[in-house]
Amino acid sequence: MGKQIHFNGFIQHSPSPHSTGLWKHEKDGGVNHNQLTYWVEIAQLLERGKFDSLFIADVLGTYSVYENSHRAGAEYAVQLPAHDPIIPISAMAAVTKHLGFAPTISATYAQPYALARQLSTLDHMTNGRVAWNVVTSYLESEAVNLGLTERLPKELRYDRADEFLEVVYKLWEESWEDGAVIYDRENDRFADPKKVHLINHAGEFFDVPGPHLVEPSPQRTPVIFQAGASPRGRDFAAKHAEGVFTKNHSLEALKKYTADIRRRTTLQGRDKQDVLIFPLILPIIGSTEEEAYQKYEELKEQVSYEGTASLLSGHTGIDFSRYDPDQYIEDMETEAVQGNLDMYTKDPNKKWTLREAIKNHGLGNGTVKFIGTPEQIADQIEEWATIGDADGFNIAQSYSPGTFREFVDDVIPELQKRGIYRTEYEGNTLRENMFGKGRTHIPANHPAKSVKAKV
Repeated sequence: MGKQIHFNGFIQHSPSPHSTGLWKHEKDGGVNHNQLTYWVEIAQLLERGKFDSLFIADVLGTYSVYENSHRAGAEYAVQLPAHDPIIPISAMAAVTKHLGFAPTISATYAQPYALARQLSTLDHMTNGRVAWNVVTSYLESEAVNLGLTERLPKELRYDRADEFLEVVYKLWEESWEDGAVIYDRENDRFADPKKVHLINHAGEFFDVPGPHLVEPSPQRTPVIFQAGASPRGRDFAAKHAEGVFTKNHSLEALKKYTADIRRRTTLQGRDKQDVLIFPLILPIIGSTEEEAYQKYEELKEQVSYEGTASLLSGHTGIDFSRYDPDQYIEDMETEAVQGNLDMYTKDPNKKWTLREAIKNHGLGNGTVKFIGTPEQIADQIEEWATIGDADGFNIAQSYSPGTFREFVDDVIPELQKRGIYRTEYEGNTLRENMFGKGRTHIPANHPAKSVKAKV
């Protein structure tokens, strides 16, 4: 049996959030993202495909870097409207048994005490199927709408996120002991107060005495996802993440990224196999290779050029309305998403003009496209998993939920036939389905286990 591959569905609570302008495609149902039936259908579809989770991206602001205005974002539905990613999870959990849910929540603007309660509650409601995609928010519009005068510098955002995680780890892992809930009806004792502890956290960013408001959930600590691209971001991912989300244009770039993340993970004192790496891919499937490429060309025609320029400006923090579309994009540091800039400025195989980058970014957030028959796409997945050392893939969509449906119906059976993809779920919790039956809790070498509450 070959290396077993994992999949997450990549989505956002917006119309066509990662293929800008595809909301108008005849097969797209993304305008129904504000209806629970849309989410229920997707959850049941991905569970039928034995996916690990539905990975729900999010931003808390508008893409307003382009022209210093939200105009293009509103006109072209550039991840706007942006509904809350957490609200649909309970409904999806009610119609599934195994699929996990990984909402994106910013450690820059949330509060650890409240968030710990929110995610513990969801972990209870889903019987242990919740993850948290930890982000440090990059949009200036997020900062000014949430009480700041400007976006926090990247290093400060990561410093805050490090302490944020320290606080929630204490709440999840240390505040309530195993066996604290005793259900002693005869003596009118729900819990043993000697086993419920204050955490008394006092730090640079947070003072949280505790105790945690929720008794231990099935996983205690949700599965931690992160997407580190800058050196500081990669160190943060290596320290905390159990799943790392990345975007790469080429197999060679992926090989370098995975090797670097695994190296940094071991430097943190963790086992490099305790981090699963998930590159984003956009599958474009046809019954023949010619049909698949024809579909690709047709999809590109429906991409909104100016909307994508707004998206790329927001992702990189650079106002591309001021650039000549035919000039090459230069390598530079950004306080926004470094990885979305590096994809175009550090590509060893190609120099990208702005026009080329925008056209590419409009489908699947600029990620690599796997184009071909189900067998050809399975070949590429297998190659990237073995040579590129990917553990699985986040599957992007052109039109929703049709891309997911085509992948589940056509590609999944081919991978199962090759013996490199599950035919049944291994466990009950998300962490078990990622790492193996019995691995419900975060491992002992993770920093969540090294924090200590002050009783």
